[in-house]
Amino acid sequence: MSTTAIKTTIERPPAPPRGWPRERIIGNVLMGLWIAFGLGLVFYLFLAWNPELFDRYAGNYLRGLGVTLSLVVISVVAGAVLSIPVAYGRMSDNRLVSALAYAYVYFFRGTPLLAQTYLVYYGLGSFRPELDAVGLWWFFREAWYCAIFAFALNTAAYQAEILRGAIDSIPRGQWEGAEALGLSKLQTVRKIILPQALIVALRPYGNEIILMIKGSAIVAIITVYDLMGETRRAYARSFDFQTYIWAALLYLAVVEALRNATEWAERRLTRHLTYLHD
Repeated sequence: MSTTAIKTTIERPPAPPRGWPRERIIGNVLMGLWIAFGLGLVFYLFLAWNPELFDRYAGNYLRGLGVTLSLVVISVVAGAVLSIPVAYGRMSDNRLVSALAYAYVYFFRGTPLLAQTYLVYYGLGSFRPELDAVGLWWFFREAWYCAIFAFALNTAAYQAEILRGAIDSIPRGQWEGAEALGLSKLQTVRKIILPQALIVALRPYGNEIILMIKGSAIVAIITVYDLMGETRRAYARSFDFQTYIWAALLYLAVVEALRNATEWAERRLTRHLTYLHD
């Protein structure tokens, strides 16, 4: 009985294309433009450096930066507290509660923060007699409090969606396993679900804070002298364009510090996952 030899052919992988692909060329060109822009900016600041202008307004810039950071921290913390019932409402089986929470999130995520700040500062000011009657006019007559109120309502909508998405990302088996161990729903959320969900939500929370820092510049238009407010005042008195460059560099430094802090916290909180993979 004869045997038939079966020849198998091994296909060689295609040879890599010679030279750089178009995407790499475009990327390097764009990177080169950014580097050239940065070097040009540094060169301009070196030539246009005005020590007298810096000495006059440096203190104002630091005070404005403190106002910006205070506004963002208070708003984010207040928004985090408010986001918990909103996220619960979004996940509720009650249609009315879910619809109200959805309407809140839909409005504050779908309209500009500038418009919301105007509605609070100028819109509620139209109801001064009513607010005075209930003892709230002292709050809404101050631009600082109106800014905090508007920012807290806005960030609460975003944080509620971040929290809801992080909780929904936890596998259903975690809930079932906790129930099998006899844990109550509150214990399950506090000890099992939230620790995992907050790790998932850490980077989105960091992005939300960064957006709030950059969006806080709009409070300058309602007479809150934050970093941008002090920048506008410095430019109005000096007519020197580098005053805005200083503000941009300060915003960039704060955002970069926050981004690195978020990455560090994420590495620290997820280091046990690295050990598991190893």
